[in-house]
Amino acid sequence: MTQQFSHIPVLLEETIDLLRVIPDGIYVDATAGGGGHSCEILSRLSSRGVLVCIDQDIQALEAAYSKLAGRIEKLDSAVTKASTDEKTIFFYNTNFENIDMVCKKLNLQKVDGILMDIGVSSFQLDEGKRGFSYQKDALLDMRMNLSSTKTARDIVNSYSKEQLEKVIANYGEERWASRIAEFIVKHRAVKSIDTTFELVEIIKAAIPNAARRDGPHPAKRTFQALRIEVNDELGVLERAIDKSVELLNDKGRICVITFHSLEDRIVKNKFNSFEKPCTCPPDFPVCICGRKPLGRVITKKPIEPGQRELERNPRARSAKLRVFEKAYS
Repeated sequence: MTQQFSHIPVLLEETIDLLRVIPDGIYVDATAGGGGHSCEILSRLSSRGVLVCIDQDIQALEAAYSKLAGRIEKLDSAVTKASTDEKTIFFYNTNFENIDMVCKKLNLQKVDGILMDIGVSSFQLDEGKRGFSYQKDALLDMRMNLSSTKTARDIVNSYSKEQLEKVIANYGEERWASRIAEFIVKHRAVKSIDTTFELVEIIKAAIPNAARRDGPHPAKRTFQALRIEVNDELGVLERAIDKSVELLNDKGRICVITFHSLEDRIVKNKFNSFEKPCTCPPDFPVCICGRKPLGRVITKKPIEPGQRELERNPRARSAKLRVFEKAYS
């Protein structure tokens, strides 16, 4: 199972360089995936360094364990410890918004760096049975954490038209959200919508032919919206960033890679609010709210993949990297 996991780490060199790994430091790869970024962090650590790998997808975590620990082992929800070249690695199967709980369990009060690579992995897209892809027929699932209960099938068959429209419009930024929601509700009144291809055909019917001639696949935005809703991706991201900044040591950094505008906007706004937290009206001569900066934004503009990387990995085309550095006043 783990041997089949394939995921090309995006913006690898740029991310690891900006993470600025200290050899004896403590680092958390909060979305370990197949272990690509983790492997590079580990290579820069000394025997006194510590790496914590978190992923809510147990298949991804097992793949990371195989890559980093040099052996394949079936993991569970408990912390698994491994050593390679006298370096210590911990693996924990949970959502990355629980990063504070994981660090507390490991008695790590502060860390020197945190990495988050947000969104669906190539493996999850390519493994048809997970139901993430509009190009492969499967049950509508889209759960990143296979132990969670809510699936995309539950959403399309139980949400009201208004709820569906809101999800598709807000999370998919889909201009035809109202028609798609209307067509879903009409279809499920006759038969439940159970598979990805059933949903794709409904979306195609809802979007006028002229609007489907150009641009991305007509189902792309709706599938993105459902995936975000199933996994509460935006809420998780906000909570995880807040917790992560609290965990950082002085000069510690958090690097976040996003893949669409909604995620990037959250990261940008969060980082800016950490750097300039003052809530006083701009015409006030002095600050009276008492909020102090938590550090500085390292990337004033997001870093994006270069042409060479895009040729190797076209799925990296929408990736954006932002970095924030903690600083104690």
